[in-house]
Amino acid sequence: MNKLAVNGGTPVFGGKKMMDLIPPWPPRYPETAERLLEVYNSGKWSGCSVYEQKLMTEFAEFQDAKYSVWMANGTVTLECALLALGVGPGDEVIVPGVSWLATAQAPDYVGATPVIVDIDPDTLCIDPARIEEAITPRTKAIIPVHIFSAVADMDRIMAIAKKHNLYVIEDCAHAHGAKQHGKGVGSIGDVGSFSFQLSKIMTAGEGGCCTVNDIDVCDRIFRASHIGNSRIKPENELPATLSCHQYRFTEFQAAVIYDQLHHEAELRAKRISGMKLLNGLLRDTPGIYQQTSSCEDDLRAYYFPTFLLKPNCLKEGITRADVYKALSAEGVLFHEGWGAPLYDFPSWNVPKDKFVKHETPVCADVMYNRVVITHNAVLLMDDKNISRVAEALDKVMRAYTA
Repeated sequence: MNKLAVNGGTPVFGGKKMMDLIPPWPPRYPETAERLLEVYNSGKWSGCSVYEQKLMTEFAEFQDAKYSVWMANGTVTLECALLALGVGPGDEVIVPGVSWLATAQAPDYVGATPVIVDIDPDTLCIDPARIEEAITPRTKAIIPVHIFSAVADMDRIMAIAKKHNLYVIEDCAHAHGAKQHGKGVGSIGDVGSFSFQLSKIMTAGEGGCCTVNDIDVCDRIFRASHIGNSRIKPENELPATLSCHQYRFTEFQAAVIYDQLHHEAELRAKRISGMKLLNGLLRDTPGIYQQTSSCEDDLRAYYFPTFLLKPNCLKEGITRADVYKALSAEGVLFHEGWGAPLYDFPSWNVPKDKFVKHETPVCADVMYNRVVITHNAVLLMDDKNISRVAEALDKVMRAYTA
């Protein structure tokens, strides 16, 4: 009965695979189709039109910030945040070794030096102790990442930033709607950066925004991304030293995200409920545990349901790749995320003299040996199919743990 499908047993998902049963991604709403036609017929396709202006207010409120500025993607948002805060050549920016490339490349884009440090082994977010060790007289900012399904330890990070007079830019690409101590991520540091790329919790295929509480910083971010123009404080003069780009957003993207914003509370509730069910069913599963968040009261977004193999838990001769293969045979998709720390990505081609990397043993161990991730829409399935995901994971881990 418990013979693994990879060895000829009956797959947990039978004839269909998990990916055939998840709800369509990205989510689509009838009102969005009507809204897109409205935008098309209006001819106002860009230029910070009606729905972008609505998002500037409503998304900021959603994240407990005062303002938001919208642009082309979640990479240029990081770049513009750094530009607005005056980070540039000669400065250092501390980033975690586990994230998408953009977190570390954005400092390089503005001429600063990315300084890569290690992560916490359970939250997978930047380790505050490693931040403190990496600070030098050149350090200007920290970019903590709320990664996968966790929120970084913003209490400790903000205390370190205050002590050393550093800026904090929260990378919230995975954390739409997440909160710590009741406060939305992206409103805790100096600037928050969100991505709306296709896989993200909210998406228009591409897109990004910065959330901010300081109106002058907001004005500089808007100008940096809108060729020097501003809707925030247009009476101000363009700062002579501010580098400005054409990173503008479109009204089509704004219309799509506007409706997703109004559905996000119900989807987040579903993800939280699904994760609670999954964790309950896996409570006694050997060799694996859920990625934790930094604080007990964190409201988590659950972008990617993420688990970690316990160290040395697998039987001799069994690898994490074998676990993935066995899970696939049961009909479920689990994977290693990006497969490597960011500094080992094939596309990480920043010259060695342009960045600093501290010792990162946890980054390497987690990404090469222990992280086990599944698709973000798994938690939107019905309870029966979420239970089957847990059944498959439990079945494989009981067969492969020592």
